[in-house]
Amino acid sequence: MTGDVVDLILKDHRELERLFDTLLNEPDKRAGLVPVMTTLLTAHSRAEESEVYPAAREAGGADDVEHSQKEHLEADALAKKVAATDPDSDDFGTVLRELVDAVKHHVEEEEQTVLPGMRERIDAARREQLGEAFLAVREEHLGDQPADITKADLEQQAANVGVTGASSMPKDELADKLAQEAER
Repeated sequence: MTGDVVDLILKDHRELERLFDTLLNEPDKRAGLVPVMTTLLTAHSRAEESEVYPAAREAGGADDVEHSQKEHLEADALAKKVAATDPDSDDFGTVLRELVDAVKHHVEEEEQTVLPGMRERIDAARREQLGEAFLAVREEHLGDQPADITKADLEQQAANVGVTGASSMPKDELADKLAQEAER
C-alpha cells in the first residue's frame, strides 16, 4: 500500500521544512542543497497540481484549490529566483527567506483547509488512489527545476485557478497570464 495522499503531502512538507532550516542556518551547505530543495518543491507542486487539486476541487474545495494554486505560482517564481542566485552572494539569504516565508505560509494554510477538507470529503480508498497518483507524478518530476515547467503543467495550473482558454495560448503568454494571477 502506498499511503493516504494527505499523509504523503504532510511528509513532504516536513522534509521541505527540514531543508529550509538547514539552508537558513548552515550557509556552507547551500550550494549542494539548493538543487535538492528546488527539485523536491517542484516535484511536490506538480504532483499536487495535477492529481490532488483537481480531486479536492471535485470534492467541493474549489476556492481552497484556487488559492493554493496561486500560492504555488508565487513559490515557483521565488524558487526560480533562489536557483538563479549565487548561494555565496550577499543577496542569497534575502531571496531564500522570501521563498521560505511564502512556502511556510502556504503549508500552514493547506494544512488548515485543503488537507482537512480532503480527509472529510474524500473517502480513504480514494485518498489511497490519489496517494499512488501523487507519488507517480512526483517521481516523474524529481530532478526538475522550477524553470522546467511544460505547457501541459501550465495548462493544469490554469485550470486550477480558473483561467479559460489556456490551451490556445502560447506557452510564454500562458506563463505571463499565470504570473498575473499569482499577483492577485
